Amino acid sequence: MAPKFESFSEFFPYYLAEHSNPVCRSLHYIGTSLGVFILAWSLYTQNWLLLVALPVVGYGFAWVGHFVFEKNRPATFDYARWSLMGDYKMFGLWISGNIGPAMADALEKHGRRNSTGA
Repeated sequence: MAPKFESFSEFFPYYLAEHSNPVCRSLHYIGTSLGVFILAWSLYTQNWLLLVALPVVGYGFAWVGHFVFEKNRPATFDYARWSLMGDYKMFGLWISGNIGPAMADALEKHGRRNSTGA
């Protein structure tokens, strides 16, 4: 179970620290990218059935990253909304090239984690 947080700004460094494994983060980026594409394609084609694939794709890649590579419990189970917000914020930091400093700060604040989640 995740620690208790009162705000997203308090939660986000913890969220980043729980994604210290680069393979886990990469799987999140793939799932997020595919999810955005599926959403956009669904809206463009008005094929609403595609929306069923959104949670499968988004969470599928992320959960493989956590259970197989990060070896920790996804924050989604305790903080569903903030976890989704955190995923998009982490994606934005990666796209903008700012994930490194943010990750370093998060790991300093929430303890260094390794690929086993320890």
